[in-house]
Amino acid sequence: MRSPGWMPRSTVARVGGAAVAMVLVAEAAVWLLGPGDEPPAPVPVAAGDYFGQAQIERATDYRDGQRWLMYAGLAIEGAVLLTVALGRPAPVRRALARLGARPILGAVAAGAGVSLLVTVVTLPTSLAAHERAVDAGISTQSLGSWAWDVARSAAITAAITAAGAALLIALVRRFPRGWWAPGSVAVAGLAVVFVWIAPVVLAPVFNRFETLGHGSRARAEVLELGRRAGVEIGDVYRVDASRRGRSLNAYVDGIGSTKRVVLYDNLLAQAERPVLRSVVAHELGHVAHDDVPRGIAFVVIVAPLGLIFVRELSRALARRAGIEPGAPAAVPAYLLAITLATLILNVPGNQLSREIEASADQFSLELTDDPRGMIELQRQLARANLSDPDPPALPSLLFGTHPTKVDRIGAALAYEREGRS
Repeated sequence: MRSPGWMPRSTVARVGGAAVAMVLVAEAAVWLLGPGDEPPAPVPVAAGDYFGQAQIERATDYRDGQRWLMYAGLAIEGAVLLTVALGRPAPVRRALARLGARPILGAVAAGAGVSLLVTVVTLPTSLAAHERAVDAGISTQSLGSWAWDVARSAAITAAITAAGAALLIALVRRFPRGWWAPGSVAVAGLAVVFVWIAPVVLAPVFNRFETLGHGSRARAEVLELGRRAGVEIGDVYRVDASRRGRSLNAYVDGIGSTKRVVLYDNLLAQAERPVLRSVVAHELGHVAHDDVPRGIAFVVIVAPLGLIFVRELSRALARRAGIEPGAPAAVPAYLLAITLATLILNVPGNQLSREIEASADQFSLELTDDPRGMIELQRQLARANLSDPDPPALPSLLFGTHPTKVDRIGAALAYEREGRS
């Protein structure tokens, strides 16, 4: 294989070898962290057996369009990061070079600036996705409210990127070749801290959370199912998702003192008892299986090889641009490498997520002994979220965090036929 003209073969070999090693370690992590007991194979299901043809066509059209907008956004982000990483255009190169006088503060400025630049250049695709969601009836958010969310998210992301860039440049300057080792320790620590503080620091920036009252039907269901499962639940919250859209959802968040089960207010308002019990039992499955710590463990395992890949690719880009790896001007190269590493690692990460979600579905089926409730849950989720019940295989493999709706219905049917107590 010929190497790119601007990259020596030895560099291509190092970058490629690091990428292969990173993927192999990630797949090993999936094997190590995946649920131990595999549920019965889903019964083959045709989407038309549970969803109307008009709904399927509408969902397919909507989701296909959103996927292409996502691909376009990723392509724009990658192109802009590559351009800036290579020191182009000249005014950007000169601005980055001036940051070298004070390397750490310069890294802060470079990290924040590049982060905001990415937000700006991907605004057209983000706006198009928002408008399509409004037209489809999923989003009820006004343009002004959406723009305010984008601004807050951009500010938070820029601050986090700036802090991360400063830490990275400090480590590279102190440990020019071996910075990935202390960097891995930092990633592990930050992953724990982020998951711990996100529910109480970041999430309230965008939504209002309220604990479910003692007279709440949902709270009673959560506590009753939790007692039956022997699960320590933590707090149960309602989130005001209805202020932005009509989606139905629930999730588990936090660790330790911030661990919680969160239910969308749309779900609480619309779900009948069998559906509510199925979704609550599913979330309790995540708690029982320690799935949040499992996700942190995946990050800890893949971080060393991921950062070695980042080191090799960013050094190659910096050399091409004539930039020292420890200079603030190298920050765009590091951000491009981190973005690419994240995209690659998301594939095995999503594989693990799908296995975890299937295991939580099985936990729900066994706890409620109600496969029909699970089937109705999937039908309601697909209608409210305009989900494609049976999406194309490749996007599901690369980006799908949950089993498809037809697979989840098939799993409920398999339980009904084979595993029902």
